[in-house]
Amino acid sequence: MLPISTNIHTTLLGALYLANWCLGQNSTQYVGAHVPSGTSIVGSYGGQYRPQVHFSPPSHFMNDPNGMFRDHNGTWHLYYQYNPTKSVAGNQHWGHATSQDLYHWTNQPIALFPPKKNVYIFSGSAVIDKNNTSGFFGNQSNGVVAIYTLAEYLDDGSPGPQSQAIAYSYDSGFTFTPFDGNPVIPSNSSQFRDPKVVWYEDHWVMVVAYAQEFAIGIFTSPDLIEWTHASNFSNQGLLGLQWECPNLVRMPLYTEDGQRRDDMWTMLISINPGAPVGGSITEYYPGTFNGTHFEAVDSVARIADFGKDNYAGQFFFGVPAEEDPVSIAWASNWQYTQTVPTAQEGWRSAMSLPRRNYLTRIDRVGWKLISSPYDMQPIMGRNLAYNQSLVNGSLTVDFSDIASNAVYWEVNVTGLPKKGIPEMATLNFTLLSPITAEYIRGGYYFGGDNPFYLDRGGAKGFDNVFFTDKLSTNSLFCNGSWSMKGVMDRSILELFLNDGVDSATATFFATQPLTFLIISTSSLPHGTRVSTRVNALKSTWQQMEDPGDGLVHGNISMQETASEAMKHLLQSM
Repeated sequence: MLPISTNIHTTLLGALYLANWCLGQNSTQYVGAHVPSGTSIVGSYGGQYRPQVHFSPPSHFMNDPNGMFRDHNGTWHLYYQYNPTKSVAGNQHWGHATSQDLYHWTNQPIALFPPKKNVYIFSGSAVIDKNNTSGFFGNQSNGVVAIYTLAEYLDDGSPGPQSQAIAYSYDSGFTFTPFDGNPVIPSNSSQFRDPKVVWYEDHWVMVVAYAQEFAIGIFTSPDLIEWTHASNFSNQGLLGLQWECPNLVRMPLYTEDGQRRDDMWTMLISINPGAPVGGSITEYYPGTFNGTHFEAVDSVARIADFGKDNYAGQFFFGVPAEEDPVSIAWASNWQYTQTVPTAQEGWRSAMSLPRRNYLTRIDRVGWKLISSPYDMQPIMGRNLAYNQSLVNGSLTVDFSDIASNAVYWEVNVTGLPKKGIPEMATLNFTLLSPITAEYIRGGYYFGGDNPFYLDRGGAKGFDNVFFTDKLSTNSLFCNGSWSMKGVMDRSILELFLNDGVDSATATFFATQPLTFLIISTSSLPHGTRVSTRVNALKSTWQQMEDPGDGLVHGNISMQETASEAMKHLLQSM
């Protein structure tokens, strides 16, 4: 299908394609058996493991975030790898959800379908083609182009060629028309995937993984259609088994006193398996980029998250340059993601919290990617506890009456001396079930090498040889201060140390809900001060449940929109 003539009003174009898509008349997409089209998938969000402030799919299996962008109206669009028929990976489509604040999500109909049987839609990205470089959009300045991998599978089930394709949207990313000239980057390789596209000065730039060659290809294009290979970034840091899901981000660089000094290009690469603790991990490389070549400042392996469940993160396109880049990652690990017990509730996998990111330099370690939660005010509930003098004492909070079973806490320690801290000076937290005595816990040792530990081994609802239960890192304190923020959301825990200098994402599965939080300190030296605050978190899904059946129906207006669009189309002829 050729792009429609630019003299037709773009609203009419949007109506035409929306109507065709919703009515199943688009012959360039294959809708398999039992795969819903033109309507949102219904899901139950009330299960014991179902997160209440993290995004998870309405049903079945989800993995990598895809195509994330913020549109001209300020709406955040999240697409994701989605199997709409089973609770394991396969039959990949692009699921879709939208939000005004990155916490309250509305499930939308599936956005991208395979072009034919046995060819699937793998990971990719989306951009706003505001200058109509592609020629698809006429005078429209908010046209969206998705760039993604077509992954073919042979008759015997083995992987075939992977190539890069595009599709365009007239309605801000709700419906797409695949480009008639796909693929835009053909390939004979079965390990060539996950394109991420950004704008650089006067042209488009794509980073894409040559997965088993440990290389990231850098391509350039004036129009998103014709692509030229410019260079490769390869064989640096940890290699693992394969490289996936690259990002190239213009990252703000802040000084230690919080002043934005400059920007610095950063390459992020997901590695699977190959993490120091096993399975999936993300590395990042600060460096320079001239529009065709990326050069890292050094060959150091810098890991973005010291937990076990943070992979394939992607940054939103369309965030203004004066704001910090915003990312979301897949909160799971390929070593065990297809066996975790959430399938008994009809779904698998969640996304991380949305995070704002920037670079800084810290003592001894040097370059560091800072990652902290995006504004949590929309989900912050009532205060459960506040203590300004938690020195060598403990605080116990019972949050069993909080409907979301989700809680936030922060601890700030000041007045630490440079020397003379006892090796057993500690700060600890425990999340506990009073019914089964199951727990997850973590803590920090202020003396010695400043280790921080996380232990999820006390949750007994899941057993797997690869489900590493004890994780640790070294967290240096600076100027006599150290801090921790934590979010526990039914079956996922995220920690942010020193305002995001170090972060951890870890899933866990207890047989009964954890409803007590205990925070304690011991052996802290004289003059140390400790303050802590605990808040409930408000469920973003309970308020969307249908009062009749208790289910979340997502965007139920799509069929009505299609009908109105078709009516408008006919009246305009």
